[in-house]
Amino acid sequence: MSALFIYCLLGFLLLPGIALDLINKELDQRVNVPARLDSLQFNPFSLELTLGNLEIGEAEDPLLGFQRLHANLQVSSLWRGALQLDSLVIERAQVAAVLRESGTLNLTQLMNAPHSEPKDSGEALFPVRIERLELVNSQLDFQDREPSTPVQTSFDKINLEVQQFSTVDAERAEMSLQASGPSGSQLQLEGSLAVAPLNSAGMLSVDDLPLAPFWPYVRDLLDLRLERGEFSGHFDYRLDLEDGTELVLDEASATLSSFAVTSAGDEPLARLAQLQFNDTSLDLAQRSVRVGNVRSRGLEAWFSRDANGQLNWQAVLPAQDDTAQAANTPTDPNAAWRIRLPDVQLRDYQLHLTDKQPQTPVNLQLSSLDVDMTGFDSGDNSAFDLQIDTRVAEEGRLSAQGQARLDPPSMEMQVSAENIDLELAQAYIDPLVRMEIREGTLDTTADVQIDSIEPFSLRVNGNAGIFALHVVDTVESRDLLKWERLQLNGIAYSNEGISVERAQLLKPYARLIINQDLSTNVGNLIIGQPADDREDNKKTLGVRIGAVDIQQGSINFADFSLQPNVALTVEELTGQIGTLDNQSATPAELSLAGQVDRYAPVRIEGSLTPFDPLNSLDVEASFKDIELTTLSPYARKFAGYRIRKGRLDLKLHYQIDDGVLEADNQVLLRDLQLGEQVESPSAVDVPVRLAVALLKDGQGNINITLPVQGDLSNPDFDIMPVIWQSFGNLLSRAATAPFRFIANLIGDEEDDLSQVIFTAGEADLDSQARQRLDNLARALKDRPALRLEVEGMSSPAADGPLVAQQRLERELSRRWQKVLEQGQTPASDAEPGIPAEKETELLEDIYRDRLKEPVPEQWAELEVQARTERIRQAVLETWANNDALLRRLAQERNASIKGYLVDSAGLAPSRVQLLDVGIEAVAENSVVPTTLHLGTDQSFDNAP
Repeated sequence: MSALFIYCLLGFLLLPGIALDLINKELDQRVNVPARLDSLQFNPFSLELTLGNLEIGEAEDPLLGFQRLHANLQVSSLWRGALQLDSLVIERAQVAAVLRESGTLNLTQLMNAPHSEPKDSGEALFPVRIERLELVNSQLDFQDREPSTPVQTSFDKINLEVQQFSTVDAERAEMSLQASGPSGSQLQLEGSLAVAPLNSAGMLSVDDLPLAPFWPYVRDLLDLRLERGEFSGHFDYRLDLEDGTELVLDEASATLSSFAVTSAGDEPLARLAQLQFNDTSLDLAQRSVRVGNVRSRGLEAWFSRDANGQLNWQAVLPAQDDTAQAANTPTDPNAAWRIRLPDVQLRDYQLHLTDKQPQTPVNLQLSSLDVDMTGFDSGDNSAFDLQIDTRVAEEGRLSAQGQARLDPPSMEMQVSAENIDLELAQAYIDPLVRMEIREGTLDTTADVQIDSIEPFSLRVNGNAGIFALHVVDTVESRDLLKWERLQLNGIAYSNEGISVERAQLLKPYARLIINQDLSTNVGNLIIGQPADDREDNKKTLGVRIGAVDIQQGSINFADFSLQPNVALTVEELTGQIGTLDNQSATPAELSLAGQVDRYAPVRIEGSLTPFDPLNSLDVEASFKDIELTTLSPYARKFAGYRIRKGRLDLKLHYQIDDGVLEADNQVLLRDLQLGEQVESPSAVDVPVRLAVALLKDGQGNINITLPVQGDLSNPDFDIMPVIWQSFGNLLSRAATAPFRFIANLIGDEEDDLSQVIFTAGEADLDSQARQRLDNLARALKDRPALRLEVEGMSSPAADGPLVAQQRLERELSRRWQKVLEQGQTPASDAEPGIPAEKETELLEDIYRDRLKEPVPEQWAELEVQARTERIRQAVLETWANNDALLRRLAQERNASIKGYLVDSAGLAPSRVQLLDVGIEAVAENSVVPTTLHLGTDQSFDNAP
């Protein structure tokens, strides 16, 4: 009985007290920071040990500790040579781990451990077996100071349970771990653990883990700022550290959601709604990753190129050291990771593309971008399938599908594009040519094949269409080129050249201008480029077009080198041009038909070498019923007379062989009358009126042949003077016919039908003028031998101010529309009409352009309205007496009269002739008369 009492006294009281005192003294000696164990209890009968409230570290900032530790020692440990516990329970453990800048862990330096010889790595661990090991409601605070921005995070509510824990070789334990991470994230692990050798297998899951606490690791590699992002993952794992690190993941799935990053300057780079990896496996030893399927949606990314050509994402990536990169390049082909992606689906992506390298930045948005990829395997040379579909800008659509291969890099894709806005190309053509694409869309379907990257080999086969093209000459701000549709069929492109089976043009329009200095509008659009020595060594790209079909085309031609100016239009141009080939000397067949100035038919047949027209050309052209008044300026220069009226039929045959021209020009002049004689140093020195009188036949026609020969390579040879010096002798006299008997036809002798009265500044016919023309047309239908001539007139005094006001309003409207199109004023905010303050700004711009000087400074002292009116009047004065505007008004009056007589009154076009217009009309009571003339073939023959 005494022995039992002594055993109880020693076990329950003396030994725990002595052990607690020894432990605290040992902690004082061994631990570098304050440390204390508050209590120790021991049951000598059940061999249960309980430690209470261990704290290592400052009281306000503990590093390590627990609230309670309970161990139950098995008695068999005394004779089995191993530590065996029925259970080991640690409650409310707390660990504060800090990884310092030096790479050392603070916990490893808490103890002043005695010096000992290093143990042999092969030496077996002391045998320990714990039937049940528990860590209850514990917490881990972790801080890593190695990154430039320290990483700091905490895991609490840590509950760990290990069954059959053992340090004995080949013995495994079953474990279960649950923990709460930052922002309510959850960590769970189920699996087995072996300590000798160290390996583990099981299942690990992470739910809703925020990326922000761990982002500094990424920031030190990529200069990205994280706005938000969460990660969830679930996978089976196998980890073995016996021989290196072997890690295998199976049945893994991961989700990245609500992800957004910006640049260092807080510019958005990427936002992602969700990215999922499912059915994923990873083998670290085999350097292999397989992702069964990838699903992603809602990515929005920004890509931009600055003026120096650098991409915004290049600033994010670390700088590459070529030497280091070469040194680290694996020589073992097995060292590369093998990545397999059997099924990838990306949905509802959006890319914002900005190119700041052009002078005018280009902004392009790809929206509703969907990408599908199947069968990708970086370790297999087989092709994988790729499909892309996206919206381009607002209305465009682009899709591609096909196959690609990594080694060698190659691709075969079927590409289709719909409604691609050609205005996107404007910024790239600005440095080359002075023109603006106002409108135009591209449709195409093509097979695209890339056979190699080095050297780059590209082949394209397909069709393309360009619709509603509208190109403006930015020098003159006038239309340059338009068409309704250009269809290119059978396109074939390779490194050797490009060919098109057939090109079809519907309603093309082109404007060709000869300026006063004999330059052309097309030539003035080209912007000179620096010489490139490499150009001489470049091979000319082959270009071949099998055929060109033209339907309902038109050409606007004007010659400002003559005074007055020449202007004519070829309309309804339809036909075909044969094969065009810059690698062949074979001529292309040519067949075109159209109309000049709406009523005169023209036909062109023959052949030519378009890329070298001076080498070979054989073309016949015929023109009928051309209004000679259109060519009056040429007659003034080369014949010395103004053409008053007449019609022209031409049959031209031009042949060029090796630069030598042989031409036959068959000319038929009908109803020709000459106007007044004018001074011209280029005029032929012959009695023109006498020559015309002698050449007229009994019907009053002149029919002659004008042969032309010359060497086109001779800079002194000019074909126009040769033709026009002969042509000027064929102009007939001017004459008029009385209108008195016309009044008798309609029973209204008081109505003067020789004039059409226009309201000053207007070209539209009023009811009185239409009634007069109706009466005149009714009379002319009864007299088929009569022909009517219309001499449009304008008055500087009456029309000039109004025409100037109209011209100013058009210019203001044009410039205001340009402001709206350039986005300087949002169209949605713009009120009807031009705001007063904007109109003043536009007037100031027009003043500077017209008067070539700034607005006078003294006008700034005027009130705003008075100053604006002063500017307006100054601009109007520059247009008030503008001959070109007055002539245009007179021409419009001409066109109104003929259009009404032909289209409404039913006269044949051949019976209404337009005379050259005048600007000398005398106006009365704000109305301006336009004179009409009558005549017959016989009366013209007898004219003086």
